[in-house]
Amino acid sequence: MPEPSLRSSLVPWLRLFARRRRRLVLGTLLLAITHASAVGLLALSGWFITASALTGLALAAGLAVSLDVYVPGGGIRFFALSRTVSRYGERFYNHDTVLRFLADLRSRLFAVLARLDERSLARQRASDWLNRLTADIDTLDSLFLRLLAPPLVALLAVLLVAALLSLWLPWVGIVVATVLLFAWGWLTLGQAWLGMSASRRQVAHLQRLRGQLVEHLQGQAELEAYASQGWHRRHIEEQEARLQHDQRFLARWAGFGVALVNLTVGLAMLAALWLAALAWQQEAIGGAVMVMMPLAVLACGEALALLPMAFTHLGATRGAADRLNALVRAGEAVSTSGSEPLPAGPLSLCLHNVSLSYPDALEPALSGIDLSLASGRRLALSGASGAGKSSVAALVARRLPPSEGEIVLGGVPLAHVDERALRERVALLGQRVDLFQGSLAANLRLAAPRASEAELWQALAWVALDDWARDLPSGLETPVGEGGRALSGGQARRVALARLWLRDPGLVILDEPFAGLDADTVARIKPRLDAWLAGRSAIYLVHQLDGGDFDPPGITHEARLEQGKLTDCANHGHPSG
Repeated sequence: MPEPSLRSSLVPWLRLFARRRRRLVLGTLLLAITHASAVGLLALSGWFITASALTGLALAAGLAVSLDVYVPGGGIRFFALSRTVSRYGERFYNHDTVLRFLADLRSRLFAVLARLDERSLARQRASDWLNRLTADIDTLDSLFLRLLAPPLVALLAVLLVAALLSLWLPWVGIVVATVLLFAWGWLTLGQAWLGMSASRRQVAHLQRLRGQLVEHLQGQAELEAYASQGWHRRHIEEQEARLQHDQRFLARWAGFGVALVNLTVGLAMLAALWLAALAWQQEAIGGAVMVMMPLAVLACGEALALLPMAFTHLGATRGAADRLNALVRAGEAVSTSGSEPLPAGPLSLCLHNVSLSYPDALEPALSGIDLSLASGRRLALSGASGAGKSSVAALVARRLPPSEGEIVLGGVPLAHVDERALRERVALLGQRVDLFQGSLAANLRLAAPRASEAELWQALAWVALDDWARDLPSGLETPVGEGGRALSGGQARRVALARLWLRDPGLVILDEPFAGLDADTVARIKPRLDAWLAGRSAIYLVHQLDGGDFDPPGITHEARLEQGKLTDCANHGHPSG
């Protein structure tokens, strides 16, 4: 694919910022007031001090002169106070705006990740996806705080000072504007051009270094067994050296930008002082105005000093935006346009000549699967690990698209089913239980956000966890820890089953539902599960039926997978369908 332009990379995120344009305008106005107050404070202070000194000298020489100290003194106090208040308000308000934007952005991109199928998710490490939601999104905060508002306000500050000086000496204003506008142009366009490639590489190096470090730490046993620790460590050190090289390169050019600010502001000050001194000699202006002019120019340095670092690292923002754009495109590619609802009650299922191939796999995961299940029936799909059972579940839940064939759910082609209807009417309990850092109640309400506290207790009683939960110090509000670490494996499994009970699906897919549970607990929960499944279609994914640890209740159909192919199917005294 062609390299995306800077504009195409940033425009989608600028549009998101534009949704809060009122807050952005107010934040930019606060920043402009801050810098305008700084210019006014320094210029007026210089004028007042010089005017006071000249007036004192005149009085000492016996001249009859006077100076109104109240108006300029009040102006100095006003600018000092307005600068302090506007600076505090700008920092507080603008950071609040950006944090709101980042929260919205994380919610939006998490929803995109949730839509990605398993094939798309498998193309990146979990740490890479986490990096999208954290580091890449955090990098976008520089769009407004460093790349939009500061250069605009710096440009306004330069024009304001030039216009102010032009009131007394137009040539001074023109010269100052020429020098500082050149500096502004280089500090934005020039610094961005110098640092674009290196700052983009820096972010990529940092991401790869994180991944290599995670692999190194997680694979210590394998690396030790194959005597590969040194080789892998050298790769990490090489990646770290490339990262440090780019960091030093960017630091040098950012330092160059800071030096250029000092140089150009200094030159503009000298030019303003020289021209003002010539005008003073010709008695075109007073001595106080002569001193005020270079001090007003000096105040522009504060606004220009914000630009070198931000624009030298513009490539990092661009790289983060490109990766997030790719994520959004991947989400749009797998999102369905289906809008058809599913019928009420138990759902029928039909897989017709379905095959599934993973990218770069030598053999298909599933090949020519023909399988049907009538509404209200229960299928036990058995097979060894890797036979393709989880792939069938992923296809039915539309977590993966089939490579060939068609899947029909409830009489509706699966590709045409509305996404919300599919998630509400098909429930999948996989081998991995996902619990989030939060309370027990919050994790249960993932299945039913409007569930009352009484319903949550009923769900826990259904999986024989109510007594345990009542003994907890905070009951339903007890935190389960990150990833459910405060719970045992069996308790986490039962919380997942309780979430299942809170739903009203028409098709339930259970992948080893009692894995990790002791025999007594299974004996208590199995009849309750059998009763709850009455009037629903169900698919059990098990390793084996005969002689296995788990005998699914109410089975009407059996099928076995071997290396992605159905080897035998049987009915248990019920008509097929």
